Amino acid sequence: MATIPWSTPSAAGPSVTAAPTAASTGTPDPSAGASVVMVSRFTITSRRHTVSMLRHALRVRRALLAAPGALGVSLVAHPMRGEYWTLSGWTDRRALDGFVRTPEHRAAMRTLGPTMADSTFVFWAHDAAAQPPTWAEATARVDAERSRPKPAPDPTA
Repeated sequence: MATIPWSTPSAAGPSVTAAPTAASTGTPDPSAGASVVMVSRFTITSRRHTVSMLRHALRVRRALLAAPGALGVSLVAHPMRGEYWTLSGWTDRRALDGFVRTPEHRAAMRTLGPTMADSTFVFWAHDAAAQPPTWAEATARVDAERSRPKPAPDPTA
């Protein structure tokens, strides 16, 4: 298992060029209240897609750390299982949704989408003044989401 620990935009190094703010440095503003956390879990159809997945994951991570409203990100890869996880924090949902439309993220979705066997996304509010979200909390939330009964297909559709 390879893990890139929680990184904040201020820890990203010279690739971050925006003027530092509470949102861009990853330093939560206690007056801001709740931030948004997202965890994602992906599995790929074949390990032959591993190099492409890792390459895109690192590009997306760099872009995320430069994105307005990003508070931090961590990645976990289980390449032998074809399983990949992301955990990111955002000042608000609008910042997260804006990042999804960036060229780096769109390129990753376009390239990797057809290689996905399964994906799970979970979002929750997180106290902006608290410590970053933990992988224990994130994996528990994904496990809970994956174990929820799925609605039956609509027979009239």
